[in-house]
Amino acid sequence: MSGGEGLSRRAVMAGGVVAGMMLASRADAALPIAPWAFAPSGRYFSISPTMFSGIRYGLVPGRFAAPRPVTDSAADIPTGRLIPSCPQVGGRYPLVDEDCLFLNVFTPGRTPLADQRLPVMVYFHGGAYSAGSVADPLNDGTELARRGDVVVVTVNHRLNAFGYLYLPDRFPDSGNAGQLDLICALQWVQRNIAAFGGDPGNVTLFGQSGGGAKIATLMAMPEAAGLFHKAITMSGQQVTASGPLNAARRARAFLDQLGQGVDPATAPVEQLIAALSATDPILGGGVYMGPVLDMRHLHRHPFWPDAPSQSAHIPMLLGNTVLETRAFYPADGRVLLGLDWANLAERIAPEMRVDIEPHWVVAQFRTHYPHAAPEELFHRIVTAARSWRGQVEEAEARARDGQGNTFVYQLDFEQAMHTDDIGLSFGTFTDSTPERQAMSRTIMDAFVRFARTGNPGWPAYELRHRKTMLFDVHSHVENDPRRWERQLFAHVPYIQPGS
Repeated sequence: MSGGEGLSRRAVMAGGVVAGMMLASRADAALPIAPWAFAPSGRYFSISPTMFSGIRYGLVPGRFAAPRPVTDSAADIPTGRLIPSCPQVGGRYPLVDEDCLFLNVFTPGRTPLADQRLPVMVYFHGGAYSAGSVADPLNDGTELARRGDVVVVTVNHRLNAFGYLYLPDRFPDSGNAGQLDLICALQWVQRNIAAFGGDPGNVTLFGQSGGGAKIATLMAMPEAAGLFHKAITMSGQQVTASGPLNAARRARAFLDQLGQGVDPATAPVEQLIAALSATDPILGGGVYMGPVLDMRHLHRHPFWPDAPSQSAHIPMLLGNTVLETRAFYPADGRVLLGLDWANLAERIAPEMRVDIEPHWVVAQFRTHYPHAAPEELFHRIVTAARSWRGQVEEAEARARDGQGNTFVYQLDFEQAMHTDDIGLSFGTFTDSTPERQAMSRTIMDAFVRFARTGNPGWPAYELRHRKTMLFDVHSHVENDPRRWERQLFAHVPYIQPGS
């Protein structure tokens, strides 16, 4: 036993929790954290004082079942392992397993004072509800924890069919199993994060794309109440969930693709992933998986017809990038290849995902952007109609509540597209330039300030002025930016894709 380990075992905190990352006195507050964390759910040790990776937070008793929390372990639990990712289309991640209920904890590498617990920032990854992983290097929380002096937690969970296939007659928790995984992870944080220096009474969720949508859904799930205290959604909204009838139709399409007589509860993982190629009976394309209005775990749509009352008191920061869709359509793909003024209206019509006269929309945008090329207008139109619209709906619903605790930003920097905010918010961006370094520091500081105080540093969003922070080389607040775009698409109702 090393000296650090022996000392850690003798350090006893209030409530009986033994903490390897010893709470310092005011005289030694700058000492590095020992690589042990003695928590209620286990004795965790790491080769790094700033990263405890591969921590199991839940167990799945069977496919499509609700998770069981990891509450106690007498064994010493090594960390530092590669976190497994949920099986998914594409083979992007080297380690995949449907047993993927693991998380990572990043600390700033110092021991907090006993009466000064650090804010906790819990990240849910994007990839809609079907792909993605916090094993992605962009989701490394080391720099954010160090710069912000916070504890960062990144979470993997079940995705696609494993997390959201709706088979209620056989598996009552299916359809929302992936959301229940996230709730299980947050319960682990509540029980254990103090051992890592974090404050279980100050937990901020943040997530990009699908991660933001998962957060918006949790804000309406009764089982998530009290597990987090602030929320940041980055290019990710969930105004309405999948209706149970549509979810059942999707399940039938999936099972048909899986094959007659094949039991989804026992079929090999590879067969389930292959069956995701089934055509979605509502949207077309690959079959959509997402949270379901099952009246068991989700009793209302996340942000329709209003903002959920259970989370109205929770400060919320909503953001989008100015040209989201630049990430979705390759220049040589079928949608943009050969794009010109003659076919722009035809090309935008199916991509907007709302029923509005496309030639009229093009004419309005050409008037407001007279020097823009067809491709730029395509991205501005489809971003405003489909990607930004959900955020508008959520921000407006929150503002109508009049709590004064909703804040909005838009990332304009370098004509930002979907996913550009991930590396900037973690400090893990590639192709570093002085401008990107400065932008990253600005965003991280705003997120951390919000996590500490519930205010990112600019006025709240309300219906009179709609104040919005525009992050750019020279960041500034504007009243109701893109007002005319918001008003233009307000001519038609918003229907969340996948509902």
